[in-house]
Amino acid sequence: MKKVDHIGIAVHSIKESLSFYNETLELPLIQIEEVLSEGVKVAFIDGGNIKLELLEPLHNESAIAKFLQKKGEGIHHIAFGVENIQDRINELQQNGVRMIHDKPKLGAGGAEVAFMHPKSAFGVLYELCDKTNIKGE
Repeated sequence: MKKVDHIGIAVHSIKESLSFYNETLELPLIQIEEVLSEGVKVAFIDGGNIKLELLEPLHNESAIAKFLQKKGEGIHHIAFGVENIQDRINELQQNGVRMIHDKPKLGAGGAEVAFMHPKSAFGVLYELCDKTNIKGE
């Protein structure tokens, strides 16, 4: 793991929560996009040394909608920046870590992502986030 890339925060409404991050905390918005494969709208906030990723469900079947129904708004995951994501997945599995994804999938901003199962990580959902194929990263 290279560093913590971002912290994912589940919210009911990006529009409603943005004023807290932009106006109250004075953290600038980087971008908003939809990740249709995951059923979420995401907003990246510049936290200085780390990004915050606000996650709003696009429909009731998305994992974020289910998370919000079960746990409410709050921290959803912590993402580690990695290189060679498939190699990292293989290493983790060889060390007994259960993965939600055996192969990387396309995530927000064009990153390749995969998640560790929280039961293998003491209740924390960790994301591997590989941005090596994104220009400017």
